[in-house]
Amino acid sequence: MGQFAEYQPRGRRAGAPADALVAVGVRAATTADLDAIARVQEAAGRVAHREAWRRAITDPERCVLVAEEPGGGTVVGWAQTHHHTDPQDAAPAGHYLGGVTVDPQWRRRGVAVALTEARLRWVAGRVDEVFYVVNPSNRASIDLHHRWGFEEVLRADRLTGVPFAGGTGILMRAELRGQESSGRSV
Repeated sequence: MGQFAEYQPRGRRAGAPADALVAVGVRAATTADLDAIARVQEAAGRVAHREAWRRAITDPERCVLVAEEPGGGTVVGWAQTHHHTDPQDAAPAGHYLGGVTVDPQWRRRGVAVALTEARLRWVAGRVDEVFYVVNPSNRASIDLHHRWGFEEVLRADRLTGVPFAGGTGILMRAELRGQESSGRSV
């Protein structure tokens, strides 16, 4: 499985029914969710970092969320934020959206959108702008974030302490005030 979700612009997960979009429940993660987060990571072919997640969940300057399937309570995705108090590499200090991981069986059903909207609301309660860094080959993430007005600020080989596969990462930025349309609300 690849590092990023397969790029399917305006598409649905292969084999998903036409009514595949679902209203997942999004809530703050607790340390009791660590096993469920690890399961989602493993299903997506990603590494588990339990101690880092534990620290993030208990840090009041960070937001860690889980998405649960409707009616079942099974965690199907998770996401987090980072708060950098000092500039790192070419990236400024500020609040950053961290990665979103969705169980591959739940992709293209609105889970990443729900997790991103909830994180943006959390950040908007604190500051007027938000950042995220992305590998240029992660087209699914770039397209996802455009709906909230994220725009490229710069490219560098290392951002917020992260070196990028392929040698280049993109710093993206969005304003959080004055976004009125439903696709851009926070």
